[in-house]
Amino acid sequence: MELPTSFNSLIEQAIKDNWDKDSLTDYKGATLQFHDVARKIEKIHIIFEHSGIRKGDKIALCGRNSAMWAAAFLATLTYGAIAVPIQHEFAPEQIYNIVNHSDAKLLFVGDVVATQINADEMPNLEGIIYIPDLSLVLSRSEDLTFARENLNALYGHKYPKYFHQEHVSYFKDSPDDLCMINYTSGTTGFSKGVMLSYRVMTSNMQWAFEALKPNVKNGSNVLSMLPMAHMYGLTCEFLSEFIFGNHIFFLTRLPSPSIIAEACAQIKPAVVVAVPMVIEKIIRKNIFPKIQSQPMHLLMNMPIVNRKVKDRVRQDVMDIFGGNLFEILVGGAGLNPDIEHFLTSIGFPITMGYGTTETGPMITYSDYRDFVNGSCGTPVVNMEVKVVSPDPENIPGEIITRGSNVMTGYFKNPEATKAVLDDEGWFHTGDLGTMSSDGHLFIKGRIKNMLLGANGQNVYPEEIEYKLNSMTMVNESLIIQRGDKLIGLIHPDMDTARSLGLNDNDIREIMEQNRIELNKTLPAFCKITSVTIHPEEFAKTPKKSIKRYLYQDAV
Repeated sequence: MELPTSFNSLIEQAIKDNWDKDSLTDYKGATLQFHDVARKIEKIHIIFEHSGIRKGDKIALCGRNSAMWAAAFLATLTYGAIAVPIQHEFAPEQIYNIVNHSDAKLLFVGDVVATQINADEMPNLEGIIYIPDLSLVLSRSEDLTFARENLNALYGHKYPKYFHQEHVSYFKDSPDDLCMINYTSGTTGFSKGVMLSYRVMTSNMQWAFEALKPNVKNGSNVLSMLPMAHMYGLTCEFLSEFIFGNHIFFLTRLPSPSIIAEACAQIKPAVVVAVPMVIEKIIRKNIFPKIQSQPMHLLMNMPIVNRKVKDRVRQDVMDIFGGNLFEILVGGAGLNPDIEHFLTSIGFPITMGYGTTETGPMITYSDYRDFVNGSCGTPVVNMEVKVVSPDPENIPGEIITRGSNVMTGYFKNPEATKAVLDDEGWFHTGDLGTMSSDGHLFIKGRIKNMLLGANGQNVYPEEIEYKLNSMTMVNESLIIQRGDKLIGLIHPDMDTARSLGLNDNDIREIMEQNRIELNKTLPAFCKITSVTIHPEEFAKTPKKSIKRYLYQDAV
């Protein structure tokens, strides 16, 4: 379908069409209706206008997901300023670097970030605004101070009688206008500012309108658990659902399996967008103990009753997620093959997508009805995808893509831009994959993670890790290389181990047995020489990818 050329007109129309409907809720907190969001946006616009913020100025936002974070972000775009979302998990030094590098004039901060940062490290900021109530943490501008202290009077003067739909009129963007600079979290420790134009935003929204909207009725509840400062959560959980006119519930705390299950039971979301780790933990904790009992295991493998039993198990999984799902969309990393096979075998509506910050984010997606195990879908609307390989169906090669979703480049970094964007417009993802004849993409891993076996064969550590993570009491793992040997670095399920009274020697023996069993399934050049116990959970990016670079010297 064709969308308006102005992305902000989609926001404007959504507000007008859904004026009196519920829009944004902090889970177990207050709810903003669409007209409340419009008024918050208008007040932030007044602060911008009276403090000298101009169209094209950079506005940074750093805080946990919340209704007010969402309102501040929408206000930034609809004013014509350029948003700079910052992951709230970033260390203060990273926040300083991004604020300074992006030339941000204002910084919105959440409750936790406000206590952690030092304004002196960001000397060019004109002010810091506290997200929950728009109060000033810092003002270096008399105009900003005046605007905030007199905000209600300025608002009343502008709208002496009322503020209604007819007053909602936002900046009309053009496709090539810069919308935001989103700094990658990445697994290399180096953050680059991805410049995303409004063309990228509108193109991603066209995908959402075609892929999700026909299956999710207006006014549906949606659960937002991914960080909105990351393009995956921002596009799939927030912007698209807001524009659809849906009611978004923000999990304002760490999304543990128990909290997610509790929230789903109350909210009954129509769509859940998640990273693999969340789904895997919920299934392992809430479903596998039930189906691994001997009676249930036998029933699931008896052809006569197999379908009925699977339908019952499918309903149990649906109920965990609220019972109202169209589908669960997983992205950010590969889903464990055992979990994936189980869910597809019972007919559960799960699918994988694939994307990057540099494509805002979508590259491939197929809904659960076209999902192929191990794949992450087919190219989305407006995008071409190729695997650079002499035999793309069988020999992994780099995944490259071009189209309307691709970034303009990296902010102030032409060298990095040139390294990934070629002269024909292809974005080189750095990911390895294969592609079936019908266009389904299969990710094999990152080029930089690929290891070279003793005999020169390519070893894809992610594929070994998927298998290892399915074994007894393995919580997560990393495969690293020492000389010509592969070593498994394993974080065990310590809670289960302690509950069973197992000591460290017991755990080591279990992991050694896992290594022996794993090696039976691997080619000679992929076999694991030894395993090392890592007692703590691995450090991760906001999208829950392990920061591999931290562990290269762990053994």
